[in-house]
Amino acid sequence: MAKSDEVVSRTFISLPLHIFLLLTPLLSEASSILSLPGFQGSLPFQLETGYVGVGETEDVQLFYYFVKSERNPQKDPLLLWLTGGPGCSAWSGLVFEIGPLNFNVEQYNGSLPTLIINSHSWTKVSNIIFLDLPVGTGFSYARTSQASKSSDLKQMHHALQFLRKWLIQHPEFISNPFYVAGDSYSGITVPVLGQLISEGNDEGIKPLINLQGYLLGNPVTHNSETNFKIPYAHGMGLISDELYQSLQENCGGEYQDVDPSNTVCLNDVKAYDDCVSGLNPAHILEPLCAFASPKPQKTVGIERKSRSLSENIQVLHFSESEVPALTCRSYGYLLCGYWANDPNVRKVLGIQAGSIGEWKRCNYFLPYEKDVDSSVGYHAILSAKGYRSLIYSGDHDMGVPFLATQAWIRSLNYSIVDDWRPWVVHGQVGGYTRTYSNRMTFATIKGAGHTAPEYKRKESLAMLQRWLDSEPL
Repeated sequence: MAKSDEVVSRTFISLPLHIFLLLTPLLSEASSILSLPGFQGSLPFQLETGYVGVGETEDVQLFYYFVKSERNPQKDPLLLWLTGGPGCSAWSGLVFEIGPLNFNVEQYNGSLPTLIINSHSWTKVSNIIFLDLPVGTGFSYARTSQASKSSDLKQMHHALQFLRKWLIQHPEFISNPFYVAGDSYSGITVPVLGQLISEGNDEGIKPLINLQGYLLGNPVTHNSETNFKIPYAHGMGLISDELYQSLQENCGGEYQDVDPSNTVCLNDVKAYDDCVSGLNPAHILEPLCAFASPKPQKTVGIERKSRSLSENIQVLHFSESEVPALTCRSYGYLLCGYWANDPNVRKVLGIQAGSIGEWKRCNYFLPYEKDVDSSVGYHAILSAKGYRSLIYSGDHDMGVPFLATQAWIRSLNYSIVDDWRPWVVHGQVGGYTRTYSNRMTFATIKGAGHTAPEYKRKESLAMLQRWLDSEPL
């Protein structure tokens, strides 16, 4: 446990909660948002934004969006949503994936992009905190250069401090069932946070967090996931039987760190790359488009090591004229940047003036250390403690293919209690599911990509509601 965590923990242990609430100064600056620029009329849901300071001197200021459940906020579960990256804003998760708003995607004309309602928001059945994490993500900021540095473990200690402070300021949610949730790179960090919360509860740290389990979508789990991209490509008919057989024979199932002297394997891997290079790894049926940015400049050939969609990601910045509005999903990401960088939007959201420069949907250049090689061990610990989990995969994601997710789930070696079967939404197959004796449910979402709710909103909400209500998918 970090020193700052120990300071907070000792304080919580030594004082009863009701006395602590009387003696503690305001831990966050929260604002209730009744309307948003770009949205017509008053918001039909309850939105709060604010900052919570973490770290011993609160040099890290974490920004959040909180949306109350539209069903029964007093009793519905409370979810903490962590968008992947690392470095992708919680606003991206809110407005493109599981939140109550979407952008109206139309050609940008210089005016503020408009927002519309997402009728399949996960806030229909749950309270959700969308947190900009790690520091440097979205509107979260650091007061010192040292505080701007983060890592897998450090950001989860920050998340734990945030959550405890937030619950103290919102005591009406302390008894609600609590779940940690996220997708993509959050597959590394969410299980870590689950374990930290569980350990804190075991130690009696107040406020106790009513942790019931966690949810993960197309989760990055460990480096070996790369080895499942080729079997996935073969199963989807993207490479020939002959090439797949040759890859198996010449590479022995190891396609990531190939011995440079194994030229036959390298040649096969190149042939594979040639076959799939024109595909969108996030959703193989959608157009391959640039990551959009409002900057009217092009920067090509910047590579970074990542455990996200691919081992080497090219970060491409294109002007809006180069990203067709009607064919590229990433055009909505471009509109997102125009909206979030508008001065009036920042004023309404309560953004601290001068705290950040340009807002980015995903900040891929954070001073960040990846110090958790695999989250499988954390899954095992949480399973042994009896926590529920829902692991879901959009089945058209080639970046973190469902084959990879199924493989690490099998490695936990729990027996199957409800075998592979379709699950149905409005008379149609929404995907396939299997449940294990460790209370882990795995589900595919048919036709969805890497961020599954972004592609299949109706099915994703049905899946969530059934699982939260302890109903079979």
